[in-house]
Amino acid sequence: MTDQTSLWLFGYGSLIWRPAIPYAERLPARAAGYERRFYQGSTDHRGVPEAPGRVVTLVPSAAAFCHGVAYRVAPPDVAAVLHTLDVREQGGYTRLELPVQVLGEAPREVTALTYVAAPDNPNWLGPASAAAIALQIARSRGPSGMNREYLVRLAAALRELAVDDPHVFELEREVHGHEELP
Repeated sequence: MTDQTSLWLFGYGSLIWRPAIPYAERLPARAAGYERRFYQGSTDHRGVPEAPGRVVTLVPSAAAFCHGVAYRVAPPDVAAVLHTLDVREQGGYTRLELPVQVLGEAPREVTALTYVAAPDNPNWLGPASAAAIALQIARSRGPSGMNREYLVRLAAALRELAVDDPHVFELEREVHGHEELP
């Protein structure tokens, strides 16, 4: 099986710690020219329409790298995986193909599909202070659970990958400063 017949996916948020898809290979990876930011509202997983949570998206940043995980999906699984992810990422995310550097023993560049929420989608919340984002995360809950769990699990997964993400870790510190909120 070659990369030409497989699908590569780039995960930078919950796909790092909860892929919930079949894959043939999982490797650390990075996308050049992007940063991970908690700018997307979640009204279907980590919040509700009247009180959206915040989840990550990629935002362009010329000199940046966003570290995550690349998954190679075997050809027989591609259609089912895309269906699963289209449903999972329906809250304002669209598919984007981008060059991703797969790291590890045999580093290489692949074209990977990822899901990105752009500023023109209806759930876009955009930038805010770390304190404001953290308070929103601390208060939010949706069908998939507490928004703080998403943040804490993402931070733990990034540490396991030895990735330093100041935005995520600052929000994690801020959220830990709040008591469990209803």
